[in-house]
Amino acid sequence: MNNQFQGTGRRKTSVARVRLLPGSGQFFVNKKNLDDYFAYQTLIDLAKSPLVLVEKEGTYDVHVNVKGGGFTGQAGAIRHGVARALLASDEELKPELKRAGFLTRDSRKKERKKPGLKKARKSSQFSKR
Repeated sequence: MNNQFQGTGRRKTSVARVRLLPGSGQFFVNKKNLDDYFAYQTLIDLAKSPLVLVEKEGTYDVHVNVKGGGFTGQAGAIRHGVARALLASDEELKPELKRAGFLTRDSRKKERKKPGLKKARKSSQFSKR
């Protein structure tokens, strides 16, 4: 029996492929340590949050391959992927992960720029005269 569990996470334009292996709780992102990859503690906590929620922090080694987007989107994609991989490892975790909102794909993306406007919604200042 293979003890490897996989999950794919997405957020904005980032895609994270996550593998969970039984181990001592090491966390690697693109072959770097999680603490070295992300500069902010909030992003590190965000990426680890599914493991903390189900109290399996020290039981799995996490190997993540993430590409696209910025660091915030990548952290969100990692969280989504880790939650899906945990679900593959144990189906009984589903209610807990779903209640926390970790299994829902965050569909918010940058809105496209509209013609005649400066940005998606910002227009030039209105002059009455």
